[in-house]
Amino acid sequence: MTVVDVHRLRRRLRAALTAAEPAVGTFVKLASPDVVELAAAVGFAFVVVDLEHSTLTERNAVDLVRHAHVCGLPALVRVPEVDAAAVNRLLEAGAAGIQVSMLTRVAQTEALVAAARFAPVGRRSVSLANRVARFGATPLARLLCAEQDDPPVLVGQIETARTDPLPELLAPLDVCFVGSTDLAVDLGLPPDPAVLRAAVDRVRAAARSAAVAFGGWAPTRDAAAHLGLGDAGYLVVGSDLQMLATALRVAAGEENQ
Repeated sequence: MTVVDVHRLRRRLRAALTAAEPAVGTFVKLASPDVVELAAAVGFAFVVVDLEHSTLTERNAVDLVRHAHVCGLPALVRVPEVDAAAVNRLLEAGAAGIQVSMLTRVAQTEALVAAARFAPVGRRSVSLANRVARFGATPLARLLCAEQDDPPVLVGQIETARTDPLPELLAPLDVCFVGSTDLAVDLGLPPDPAVLRAAVDRVRAAARSAAVAFGGWAPTRDAAAHLGLGDAGYLVVGSDLQMLATALRVAAGEENQ
Protein backbone atom coordinates (compact mmCIF):
# COMPACT_ATOMS: atom_id res chain seq x y z
CA MET A 1 0.00 0.00 0.00
CA THR A 2 1.55 3.32 -1.04
CA VAL A 3 0.64 6.87 -0.23
CA VAL A 4 -0.48 7.57 -3.78
CA ASP A 5 -3.25 4.96 -3.73
CA VAL A 6 -6.06 7.08 -2.30
CA HIS A 7 -4.87 10.12 -4.21
CA ARG A 8 -5.03 8.17 -7.46
CA LEU A 9 -8.57 7.08 -6.59
CA ARG A 10 -9.57 10.70 -5.96
CA ARG A 11 -8.02 11.76 -9.25
CA ARG A 12 -9.89 9.02 -11.07
CA LEU A 13 -13.20 9.99 -9.49
CA ARG A 14 -12.73 13.67 -10.32
CA ALA A 15 -12.01 12.73 -13.93
CA ALA A 16 -15.20 10.63 -14.00
CA LEU A 17 -17.23 13.62 -12.83
CA THR A 18 -16.49 15.43 -16.09
CA ALA A 19 -16.91 12.44 -18.43
CA ALA A 20 -19.74 12.08 -20.92
CA GLU A 21 -21.38 9.34 -18.85
CA PRO A 22 -22.24 9.88 -15.17
CA ALA A 23 -20.08 8.50 -12.39
CA VAL A 24 -22.47 6.01 -10.78
CA GLY A 25 -22.21 4.75 -7.22
CA THR A 26 -24.43 3.45 -4.45
CA PHE A 27 -24.97 3.97 -0.74
CA VAL A 28 -23.52 1.34 1.61
CA LYS A 29 -25.57 0.81 4.77
CA LEU A 30 -24.52 -2.74 5.68
CA ALA A 31 -21.31 -3.56 7.55
CA SER A 32 -20.21 -6.40 5.26
CA PRO A 33 -16.99 -5.90 3.24
CA ASP A 34 -18.58 -8.14 0.60
CA VAL A 35 -20.76 -5.17 -0.38
CA VAL A 36 -17.89 -2.92 -1.41
CA GLU A 37 -16.10 -5.83 -3.06
CA LEU A 38 -19.21 -6.58 -5.13
CA ALA A 39 -19.63 -2.88 -5.95
CA ALA A 40 -16.09 -2.81 -7.30
CA ALA A 41 -16.59 -6.05 -9.22
CA VAL A 42 -19.75 -4.90 -11.04
CA GLY A 43 -18.20 -1.60 -12.08
CA PHE A 44 -19.53 1.10 -9.77
CA ALA A 45 -17.37 4.23 -9.93
CA PHE A 46 -17.60 4.80 -6.17
CA VAL A 47 -19.52 3.97 -3.02
CA VAL A 48 -20.83 6.24 -0.27
CA VAL A 49 -20.59 4.70 3.19
CA ASP A 50 -23.64 6.06 4.99
CA LEU A 51 -23.22 7.32 8.56
CA GLU A 52 -26.49 9.27 8.41
CA HIS A 53 -29.27 6.83 7.54
CA SER A 54 -27.91 3.49 8.74
CA THR A 55 -26.85 1.67 11.88
CA LEU A 56 -23.18 1.72 10.85
CA THR A 57 -20.69 2.87 13.46
CA GLU A 58 -17.53 4.83 12.72
CA ARG A 59 -15.60 1.59 13.24
CA ASN A 60 -17.76 -0.08 10.58
CA ALA A 61 -17.18 2.88 8.26
CA VAL A 62 -13.41 2.70 8.70
CA ASP A 63 -13.43 -1.03 7.92
CA LEU A 64 -15.55 -0.49 4.78
CA VAL A 65 -13.35 2.38 3.61
CA ARG A 66 -10.22 0.29 4.09
CA HIS A 67 -11.69 -2.63 2.16
CA ALA A 68 -12.87 -0.40 -0.67
CA HIS A 69 -9.39 1.13 -0.81
CA VAL A 70 -7.82 -2.32 -1.16
CA CYS A 71 -10.37 -3.12 -3.92
CA GLY A 72 -9.36 0.03 -5.81
CA LEU A 73 -12.80 1.60 -5.31
CA PRO A 74 -13.17 5.22 -4.15
CA ALA A 75 -15.22 5.30 -0.95
CA LEU A 76 -16.73 8.52 0.32
CA VAL A 77 -18.41 8.74 3.71
CA ARG A 78 -21.71 10.55 4.25
CA VAL A 79 -21.88 12.35 7.58
CA PRO A 80 -24.88 14.20 9.08
CA GLU A 81 -22.69 17.09 10.22
CA VAL A 82 -19.07 18.20 10.17
CA ASP A 83 -17.17 16.63 13.07
CA ALA A 84 -13.54 17.61 12.40
CA ALA A 85 -12.02 14.79 14.44
CA ALA A 86 -14.20 12.13 12.81
CA VAL A 87 -13.55 13.53 9.33
CA ASN A 88 -9.81 13.35 10.00
CA ARG A 89 -10.00 9.74 11.17
CA LEU A 90 -12.03 8.69 8.13
CA LEU A 91 -9.62 10.40 5.73
CA GLU A 92 -6.61 8.86 7.50
CA ALA A 93 -8.26 5.45 6.99
CA GLY A 94 -8.34 6.07 3.23
CA ALA A 95 -11.68 7.72 2.50
CA ALA A 96 -11.68 9.34 -0.94
CA GLY A 97 -13.96 12.10 0.28
CA ILE A 98 -16.69 13.33 2.58
CA GLN A 99 -20.37 13.93 1.76
CA VAL A 100 -22.19 16.17 4.23
CA SER A 101 -25.97 16.33 4.60
CA MET A 102 -28.33 19.30 4.95
CA LEU A 103 -25.95 21.96 3.72
CA THR A 104 -27.64 25.33 4.19
CA ARG A 105 -25.02 27.80 5.42
CA VAL A 106 -21.68 28.98 4.03
CA ALA A 107 -20.26 28.40 7.52
CA GLN A 108 -20.93 24.66 7.10
CA THR A 109 -19.02 24.58 3.83
CA GLU A 110 -16.16 26.45 5.44
CA ALA A 111 -16.13 23.96 8.33
CA LEU A 112 -16.03 21.03 5.91
CA VAL A 113 -13.10 22.48 3.97
CA ALA A 114 -11.30 23.30 7.22
CA ALA A 115 -11.76 19.73 8.49
CA ALA A 116 -10.75 18.03 5.22
CA ARG A 117 -7.79 20.13 4.07
CA PHE A 118 -4.39 20.77 5.61
CA ALA A 119 -3.09 24.31 6.11
CA PRO A 120 -2.95 26.78 4.52
CA VAL A 121 -6.30 25.88 2.88
CA GLY A 122 -7.81 24.25 5.97
CA ARG A 123 -7.12 23.39 9.58
CA ARG A 124 -6.96 19.59 9.46
CA SER A 125 -4.60 18.13 12.05
CA VAL A 126 -1.54 16.37 10.61
CA SER A 127 -0.32 12.92 11.59
CA LEU A 128 1.80 10.31 9.86
CA ALA A 129 0.60 7.48 12.12
CA ASN A 130 -2.05 6.22 9.69
CA ARG A 131 -2.38 3.96 6.68
CA VAL A 132 -2.50 6.76 4.07
CA ALA A 133 0.92 7.92 5.31
CA ARG A 134 2.07 4.29 5.49
CA PHE A 135 2.25 4.53 9.28
CA GLY A 136 5.10 7.00 9.24
CA ALA A 137 7.04 5.68 6.24
CA THR A 138 5.90 8.56 4.02
CA PRO A 139 7.77 11.84 4.48
CA LEU A 140 5.58 14.70 5.62
CA ALA A 141 6.46 16.83 2.61
CA ARG A 142 5.39 14.06 0.25
CA LEU A 143 2.08 13.58 2.03
CA LEU A 144 1.31 17.30 2.01
CA CYS A 145 2.16 17.55 -1.69
CA ALA A 146 -0.11 14.59 -2.53
CA GLU A 147 -2.94 16.10 -0.47
CA GLN A 148 -2.52 19.45 -2.18
CA ASP A 149 -2.60 17.90 -5.65
CA ASP A 150 -5.47 15.45 -4.94
CA PRO A 151 -7.43 16.61 -1.89
CA PRO A 152 -10.51 14.81 -0.55
CA VAL A 153 -13.56 14.92 -2.81
CA LEU A 154 -16.14 17.11 -1.05
CA VAL A 155 -19.88 16.69 -1.65
CA GLY A 156 -22.58 18.93 -0.21
CA GLN A 157 -26.24 17.92 -0.09
CA ILE A 158 -28.81 20.63 -0.82
CA GLU A 159 -32.06 19.42 0.74
CA THR A 160 -34.02 22.53 1.65
CA ALA A 161 -35.45 25.41 -0.34
CA ARG A 162 -33.96 28.00 2.03
CA THR A 163 -30.18 28.29 2.03
CA ASP A 164 -27.45 30.88 1.83
CA PRO A 165 -26.80 31.97 -1.78
CA LEU A 166 -26.06 28.71 -3.56
CA PRO A 167 -23.05 29.78 -5.66
CA GLU A 168 -21.24 30.91 -2.49
CA LEU A 169 -22.34 27.78 -0.63
CA LEU A 170 -21.12 25.44 -3.35
CA ALA A 171 -17.98 27.08 -4.76
CA PRO A 172 -15.42 25.27 -2.52
CA LEU A 173 -16.95 21.83 -3.21
CA ASP A 174 -16.49 19.20 -5.90
CA VAL A 175 -20.12 18.09 -6.10
CA CYS A 176 -23.51 19.66 -5.42
CA PHE A 177 -25.87 16.80 -4.50
CA VAL A 178 -29.57 17.59 -4.61
CA GLY A 179 -31.45 15.62 -1.95
CA SER A 180 -34.75 15.43 -3.80
CA THR A 181 -36.58 13.42 -1.10
CA ASP A 182 -35.86 15.88 1.70
CA LEU A 183 -36.35 18.78 -0.70
CA ALA A 184 -39.80 17.44 -1.59
CA VAL A 185 -40.73 17.20 2.09
CA ASP A 186 -39.42 20.73 2.69
CA LEU A 187 -41.60 22.01 -0.14
CA GLY A 188 -44.69 20.33 1.34
CA LEU A 189 -45.02 16.64 0.53
CA PRO A 190 -46.50 15.82 -1.84
CA PRO A 191 -45.34 18.95 -3.65
CA ASP A 192 -46.51 20.16 -7.00
CA PRO A 193 -44.21 18.27 -9.41
CA ALA A 194 -43.53 21.50 -11.26
CA VAL A 195 -42.48 23.21 -8.02
CA LEU A 196 -40.10 20.38 -7.12
CA ARG A 197 -38.66 20.28 -10.63
CA ALA A 198 -38.11 24.04 -10.55
CA ALA A 199 -36.27 23.70 -7.23
CA VAL A 200 -34.03 20.94 -8.64
CA ASP A 201 -33.39 23.07 -11.73
CA ARG A 202 -32.39 25.96 -9.48
CA VAL A 203 -29.84 23.76 -7.72
CA ARG A 204 -28.51 22.48 -11.04
CA ALA A 205 -28.09 26.02 -12.34
CA ALA A 206 -26.27 27.02 -9.15
CA ALA A 207 -23.91 24.05 -9.50
CA ARG A 208 -23.13 25.15 -13.04
CA SER A 209 -22.57 28.72 -11.89
CA ALA A 210 -20.22 27.54 -9.14
CA ALA A 211 -18.38 25.24 -11.61
CA VAL A 212 -19.00 22.11 -9.54
CA ALA A 213 -20.43 18.77 -10.61
CA PHE A 214 -24.18 18.23 -10.20
CA GLY A 215 -25.50 15.04 -8.64
CA GLY A 216 -28.19 13.32 -6.65
CA TRP A 217 -29.86 10.06 -5.65
CA ALA A 218 -32.29 7.91 -7.61
CA PRO A 219 -33.78 4.53 -6.69
CA THR A 220 -32.76 3.21 -10.13
CA ARG A 221 -30.84 4.56 -13.10
CA ASP A 222 -34.06 4.66 -15.13
CA ALA A 223 -35.65 6.93 -12.52
CA ALA A 224 -32.86 9.51 -12.64
CA ALA A 225 -34.26 11.56 -15.53
CA HIS A 226 -37.70 11.76 -13.91
CA LEU A 227 -36.06 13.26 -10.81
CA GLY A 228 -34.23 15.90 -12.85
CA LEU A 229 -30.94 14.01 -12.74
CA GLY A 230 -30.67 13.12 -16.40
CA ASP A 231 -27.49 15.15 -16.77
CA ALA A 232 -26.01 14.39 -13.35
CA GLY A 233 -22.28 13.76 -13.30
CA TYR A 234 -22.45 12.13 -9.85
CA LEU A 235 -25.34 9.70 -9.52
CA VAL A 236 -25.98 7.58 -6.42
CA VAL A 237 -28.32 4.71 -7.26
CA GLY A 238 -30.20 3.01 -4.46
CA SER A 239 -28.33 1.33 -1.63
CA ASP A 240 -27.15 -2.14 -0.74
CA LEU A 241 -30.02 -2.46 1.75
CA GLN A 242 -32.61 -1.30 -0.75
CA MET A 243 -31.35 -3.72 -3.41
CA LEU A 244 -31.33 -6.60 -0.93
CA ALA A 245 -34.88 -5.78 0.21
CA THR A 246 -36.10 -5.65 -3.39
CA ALA A 247 -34.49 -8.99 -4.22
CA LEU A 248 -35.92 -10.60 -1.08
CA ARG A 249 -39.43 -9.37 -1.93
CA VAL A 250 -39.13 -10.86 -5.39
CA ALA A 251 -37.81 -14.15 -4.00
CA ALA A 252 -40.67 -14.31 -1.50
CA GLY A 253 -43.24 -13.64 -4.20
CA GLU A 254 -44.32 -10.37 -2.62
CA GLU A 255 -43.87 -8.46 -5.87
CA ASN A 256 -46.54 -10.67 -7.49
CA GLN A 257 -49.15 -10.32 -4.73
